[in-house]
Amino acid sequence: VQLQASGGGLVQAGGSLRLSCAASGLTFRRYDMGWFRQAPGKEREFVAANKWSGGSTEYADSVKGRFTMSRDNAKNTVYLEMSSLKPEDTAVYYCAATIRSLGQTIVVAPTGYEYWGQGTLVTVSS
Repeated sequence: VQLQASGGGLVQAGGSLRLSCAASGLTFRRYDMGWFRQAPGKEREFVAANKWSGGSTEYADSVKGRFTMSRDNAKNTVYLEMSSLKPEDTAVYYCAATIRSLGQTIVVAPTGYEYWGQGTLVTVSS
């Protein structure tokens, strides 16, 4: 299984970026997908996740209204549209996949995900 995250970079505060995560080696449409981030010296934290069907998405309070997660099951890819970026959004962003969620529950704990991408760095300058 491979999850390849891309799209990170340097952006000024208030700007936008779009992250992508391309999955291979798994039946993508069966997996819930998540985005997490880890800033220097901090623990990995939940950003957003959605169900395999794309029917429901959950966001961390810190990104609600600014970030939008979507998925394209035909392309085995998930996206994270980030706007109104703030310096505190600076982190390495990781995508992750899980098949273990129950029903409509969206997994927000990093330990709930089986597969992880390598991360892409987002730096927001003030």
